[in-house]
Amino acid sequence: MEDGPTREEGVAVVADGTDRTSGAELPFADPAGRPTLRTVAELAGVHVSTVSRVLNHVGGPGVRPASRTTAERIRRIAERVGYSPNPHATGLRTSRSRLVGVLVPRLVDIVLATIYEGIEEATATYGFSTFVANTGDDPTAQRRRTEMVLARRVDGVIFGDAYVDGRFLDEVAGRGAPFVLVSRRAGDYPSVTCDDVLGGRLAAEHLLALGHRDLAVIAGEPYASTGIDRTAGFLAACDAAGVHVPGSRVVHSRFDTEGGRAAMSRVLADGAAPTAVFVVNDFAAIGAMGVLRDAGLVVGRDVAVVGFNDVPLAGSLPVGLTTVRSPMHEMGVRAAHLLMRRLGGEEVASERLVPVLVPRASTLGDRGA
Repeated sequence: MEDGPTREEGVAVVADGTDRTSGAELPFADPAGRPTLRTVAELAGVHVSTVSRVLNHVGGPGVRPASRTTAERIRRIAERVGYSPNPHATGLRTSRSRLVGVLVPRLVDIVLATIYEGIEEATATYGFSTFVANTGDDPTAQRRRTEMVLARRVDGVIFGDAYVDGRFLDEVAGRGAPFVLVSRRAGDYPSVTCDDVLGGRLAAEHLLALGHRDLAVIAGEPYASTGIDRTAGFLAACDAAGVHVPGSRVVHSRFDTEGGRAAMSRVLADGAAPTAVFVVNDFAAIGAMGVLRDAGLVVGRDVAVVGFNDVPLAGSLPVGLTTVRSPMHEMGVRAAHLLMRRLGGEEVASERLVPVLVPRASTLGDRGA
């Protein structure tokens, strides 16, 4: 019966904004005229248990998941008729807290804050609440914060601070806690990230097209897939073009302005300044630009700089920062949907979102002003 004919036309009056009691009468409404699970099931042409699984995100061994098409139809009808489950009763039936814990290195980072905003908005549409914990990218703090999150009986976790080796996540998976990753990837665990390899390649192709051959990379933290993949994409594109970037010109740094300053200082201390630098994070790029300025070099004329993420500040700097735009908010939204599908018993796969190069004056000089 799951994929049988639907009666969505009976709720079209709701989609059009008219009073739901003045059009077609809702089937199996409660005494107050409010829609019930049976209302949604009747209109969707599925069994009430299927509606319950989808709307209450019930899954697990032995529970047959609804198809994605059926699940989307059920949610659409529930929204149209104004069905809202009783959170208290749902919690008693499913032993769910309707809470999602999110772990990030530091929420003061605008990239992570934007991702979390997307997570929070999307989970709310499923009737879930979120809370966030900062780990400082420290393994000990990550372990403590994860224990705290799990102790609150969350239904699932979204990790934004994964180390690429995935060893800690192996422990979490062994405890049966449903989770997905966002921003960073690790092992075979489901994640939603920017296509960071492609982003690095876009940065390289832009600089190579401008004629640059003397290049450096400020590569970020060596344990984060963001820096690893962006650097790998950049270097692969350079190799394909016959341009070699010496290992001494690939310098790791923190993902902040001070990290960028320290890394750029190391690059300059190694010899003559490169003609172009790819920095895997916008704030680190801003720090690098400050060091170049202090050394008497003009960004966009003497040295080209490309960042990554396109934070709001990037286009408002005295020298606008050329950067690779990552879909930060969309990453959060998609990660929330991925977790909800996993809680509903679906098999899920990682998603890679497409980045876009945004050229500005830091590589184009007066042409980008």
